[in-house]
Amino acid sequence: MSDAYLALEDGRVVEARGRVPGRTRGELVFTTAYTGYEESLTDPSYEEQVLTFSYPLIGNYGVRSERFESDRVHPRAAIAREFTEDVVEWLDEEGVPAIDHLDTRELVTSIREEGAMRCGLAVGPDATPEDAKAELDACQGMSEHVDIGAQVSVDEPTVYEGGSAATVALIDCGAKGSITESLLERDATVHVLPYDATPADVAAVDPDLLFISNGPGDPENFEAAEALVEEFVGDLPVAGICLGQQVVANALGGSTEKMAFGHRGVNQPVRDLETDRVVMTTQNHGYTVGEPGDRLSVTQVNVNDGTAEGLENEELGVITRQYHPEAHPGPNDSLDFFDDVLDLVSTDTPVATSD
Repeated sequence: MSDAYLALEDGRVVEARGRVPGRTRGELVFTTAYTGYEESLTDPSYEEQVLTFSYPLIGNYGVRSERFESDRVHPRAAIAREFTEDVVEWLDEEGVPAIDHLDTRELVTSIREEGAMRCGLAVGPDATPEDAKAELDACQGMSEHVDIGAQVSVDEPTVYEGGSAATVALIDCGAKGSITESLLERDATVHVLPYDATPADVAAVDPDLLFISNGPGDPENFEAAEALVEEFVGDLPVAGICLGQQVVANALGGSTEKMAFGHRGVNQPVRDLETDRVVMTTQNHGYTVGEPGDRLSVTQVNVNDGTAEGLENEELGVITRQYHPEAHPGPNDSLDFFDDVLDLVSTDTPVATSD
């Protein structure tokens, strides 16, 4: 008898083996990464989602905390064809429901054909299909999670002392730890500020650079970060990664839209329009920049679907990437992004003030 049920928005209920008990719900998405499960599960961009691994065996090299991108597991639940005991023990300690022994190939195909969908899970000896359906009925769409930033951001400003190359105000909308590490490795000092930081909070840091991080959910729900870009652009260089690119685009007259099933994995090809060079990238996002507006130019595009992967305004000192240049997991093709960002920094750049 099955002890796990996955209720899908399309009406199906899938039976599986329960590995970690619980009841939960979220947006069902998949990643094509075949390594990096520790980094993926601790990526804040998966908040309020149920993560399906397309690779059949997850956990074959154990669990090591030094690979974590944050201090906890963020997906509401995890799904695989087969989880090893190491991962099951970890997810159990985290209280994150997990299921396996189901056809994840069919599940991934469904998501690709129908799009990311709401789902509900019921796992445990007493679980029933009705329990899973009840979770599904209570599940919100991603854009309805208007306060999702509060779930993944720091509560108070945190300073990471690096060097004198730059002082960076990193707005934490759900930042991966590797972003901070990449800046520290380049001799920057990083002030991590909450997702709802005010212009006065940023000005108090006296930064050389404003950096909007990655994060989960709809970029239109990150109004405070958008207001920061509006306030400081032209006075400070501005950079952004993933959600950060989307926030910057919205702030500068562009628009964003939800994708059918997003980009999640470590093998997304991106073409630079100036050099015609293609690099492989790590990505995790369900929204994208639809129109960049008049103030931003598209500098890089996704080879598969043509979506914007890089935006720039050289005069204003703005540079963004939709993918994760810091990788972790994934290829190191695009680490030079952080060098380009710090090249924007000028020691005599004024800092705008706020009333």
